[in-house]
Amino acid sequence: MREQGCSAFSTDESNRILDRLAGLEKVITPDLLKQALVATNRVNPHRCKLNNEVMLWVVLAMGLFTTLPIRQVFKHARRMRREEHSPPRSSLCEARKRLGVEPVKYLHEHVVRPLATPETPGAFWRGLRWVGIDASVYDAPDSPANAAAFARASGPRGGGAFPQVRKASLVELGTHVELAIEIGGWQDAEQTLARKLWDRLPADSLLLEDRGFFSYDDWKTLDGRGQKMLVRIKSHMVLKPTQRLTDGSYLAKIYPSSYDRDKDRNGIVVRVIAYTLDDPQRTGHQEEHRFLTNLLDETAYPAMELIVGYHERWEHEGVYDEQKTHQDPRRAEKPAHLRSETPEGVRQEMYALSLAHFVIRSLMFEAARPDNLDVDRLSFVGCFRILQCRLPECPSTTAQALDAWYEDLLWEMRQEVIEGRRNRINPRVIKRKMSKWPKKRPKHRNLPQLTKTFPETVVMNL
Repeated sequence: MREQGCSAFSTDESNRILDRLAGLEKVITPDLLKQALVATNRVNPHRCKLNNEVMLWVVLAMGLFTTLPIRQVFKHARRMRREEHSPPRSSLCEARKRLGVEPVKYLHEHVVRPLATPETPGAFWRGLRWVGIDASVYDAPDSPANAAAFARASGPRGGGAFPQVRKASLVELGTHVELAIEIGGWQDAEQTLARKLWDRLPADSLLLEDRGFFSYDDWKTLDGRGQKMLVRIKSHMVLKPTQRLTDGSYLAKIYPSSYDRDKDRNGIVVRVIAYTLDDPQRTGHQEEHRFLTNLLDETAYPAMELIVGYHERWEHEGVYDEQKTHQDPRRAEKPAHLRSETPEGVRQEMYALSLAHFVIRSLMFEAARPDNLDVDRLSFVGCFRILQCRLPECPSTTAQALDAWYEDLLWEMRQEVIEGRRNRINPRVIKRKMSKWPKKRPKHRNLPQLTKTFPETVVMNL
């Protein structure tokens, strides 16, 4: 690889090392990349072939070209001349290790942002921005370092097959933008990780959470901050009506303990919305469903609109589906779909995947805007495939050529319109639960290297 243009932060279009990634600059500017390296003390003091600027772009590209090994990612990112040779895998892996996770994390925190405006279809309700907090787990490669850092799931049949990474995320539900993430291991409770996301909540947001996230202390803290909330709660909670409202909801109090409830002390007034479903075909038929909210005015915030609006929380599940099934389809082929054998590499990869998802969603948002189209009506898979195909074709010689490529890309994405959501049934069941094969045990992991070749072990039976 030639050294021309490999000094950090080159702004000359003709001097780009990874010229095929120039289109990403429409979302992540070179100045922000420079800022990330400076802020995390990752600026290379000397000229080098794989400096941290180059590797930061490579790591971001890994989030888009998830099915390719790192050497092929580099080839997708640069137009190679005949006299050039792409760096070997070992050099790229070492350079990625030198880069570390801090610049990628910094870039995520300063690039990812809410995209929706009050005029964005499906993103706001009565002046409030739909946002959600939820968590998901990822299987990491089965290395001793990952197992020590992230741990395995435990159960009656023994430890899990792979170390598991738990990620909590804050999502702008109307655009599917993952605004912030917090990464831990299987041993870290999702509620603990979720609390670290509170400072990233937009001031105009209405927070939707599932019943596993509710606690008195968390509600008290968020309510004290003025955060608007709509939270599903578990069936065993005792909530005694203190005032019936005109839309069928009622006011009640939540307490830190049953003793406080008996003494009626430390109570917080909440609004309870309870309902059942009368359609036998629907999951949850005849069960009571209950929400808590601190939007106490039933006239300004009608119960039926909140019941229907809570379905926006399922857009969070759509984000995880986009990332784990479509953005990284290796998950469908084998459970350990992350690449990295080290905890630092896993965290770096998780931030890169989220950044790449933001790039895709930002482009989809821009594509939908001219026609005032709800971005949910654009196919994520279709737009993602378009970006994967068109990015290596991106011209980087002039700003005019880059702008023309960008407009053509948005036009092509704008054609990926899909039908509206069906009135569908989705029971929470799985097809395959058990396997007939023996379970992998600790004794089967990290086996010593064989000392004999196969022919040396063969003994003929006479």
